[in-house]
Amino acid sequence: MKNRIVVWGTNEKEEKILVGLELLEKESKVKINTFPELVATEEFYTKMMNIWREGNELPFPEENTEILRDLSITEDLLPETIKTLRTDILNRAKTEWHFVVLSSKLYEAYNDEVEEIKERIEKLTSFDSGIWEEMKGFWGKVQKQSAEKNLFRKHANELKTKTNSLFDSMKALKKSMDDEFEKLSKEHLTKFYAKLDDVEERIEKGLGLQPIFNELKDLQNSFKGVDLTRKDRNQLWKRIDKAFKAVKEKRYGKSEGKSDNSAVGRVTRRYEGLMSAIGKMQQSINRDKKDQEFQQKRIDTTDGQLELQIRQAKMAMIIERIQSKENKLKEMESTKLELEKKIEQEKKKEEKRKEKQEVAKVKATVKEEIAEEIKKAAEERKGEEEKLQKAAKQLKERKKGKKVVNKKITEAPIVDLSNTNDDEDNPPKKKKVKEEE
Repeated sequence: MKNRIVVWGTNEKEEKILVGLELLEKESKVKINTFPELVATEEFYTKMMNIWREGNELPFPEENTEILRDLSITEDLLPETIKTLRTDILNRAKTEWHFVVLSSKLYEAYNDEVEEIKERIEKLTSFDSGIWEEMKGFWGKVQKQSAEKNLFRKHANELKTKTNSLFDSMKALKKSMDDEFEKLSKEHLTKFYAKLDDVEERIEKGLGLQPIFNELKDLQNSFKGVDLTRKDRNQLWKRIDKAFKAVKEKRYGKSEGKSDNSAVGRVTRRYEGLMSAIGKMQQSINRDKKDQEFQQKRIDTTDGQLELQIRQAKMAMIIERIQSKENKLKEMESTKLELEKKIEQEKKKEEKRKEKQEVAKVKATVKEEIAEEIKKAAEERKGEEEKLQKAAKQLKERKKGKKVVNKKITEAPIVDLSNTNDDEDNPPKKKKVKEEE
């Protein structure tokens, strides 16, 4: 986007002329130089295009005419006496130059604002959180205008450099204040720790637990308004909380409770966290709306046009912020409804799981009873089998005994009768019968 343009045209006498247009940003005017064809040689035209148009100085010949016109979005850049065929270039330049002027005015307004803040900071002897927040708001405006390309890069960089310098000055004041605050915090923490040492010693001995409990409550309330760093406050809070738990354990014994890690418990905790976030978001929106009302009052009482535009820009930023947060709040409300449905679903699932567990428990009991009966029947069968085996063994042993007797009878000695007499008495034969008997 150039602030100088060179075109060919004609004057009221239809004579060919070279026209050079230059935007004067601060004055919001356009300076027009015209050169007759006699002096507008090819060499001069080349210098106008390559040197003067790029922002460098170039001596003009005496034969030129200078015209100064107000920049207007409704009127042409050139007067009616000058005609040119390059109306497209001039129309584009008119809209661009109008934006350049407004952007420069916005830069000047921001520059005045940052200079005013600088004067106030130079008078400070200690850190001022109000000015710090004001600077953050100012830089947020600059960043927004720069992101939307309403400020030129060089202007945005200049504002950034000045703002960073002011932030550094404020940080130095803040560090000094923080050092003093931290020192004061340590002193307060030491005093509280001395009191807690005494309390913890009495808790350990089990002396007067109810008075100790009340003393801890008073101690807890007393440190809320005391200057403490976040780290020291957290440490003190944890130690007081530990003392409360010690008193509780002395009075009621150790708690064996377990956190609910079921699906219902997890979703419920998420729901509770979401409700807390919704509350904080609503509070933030309410604060922005109060800020919006304040800015509206400032707009209603603003006299200067540029200041009015700046206030309106602030108002636009606040409205945008509110809209963004309200959209986020709608998403959170939608998530809330989903979680409520999910909690109900998980409760139903939990009931079904419990029913299944009860059924499974009954089945397991029945299986155990059946297994016990089977085991008992098996033991009874085992006893019968042992009896049968014993009886079979006894029967087998009796049969084996009879065989032994028969074998002995079969193996009786045989008498040799070859040497006996043939007498009538036949004594050997009688002896044989006796042996057989």
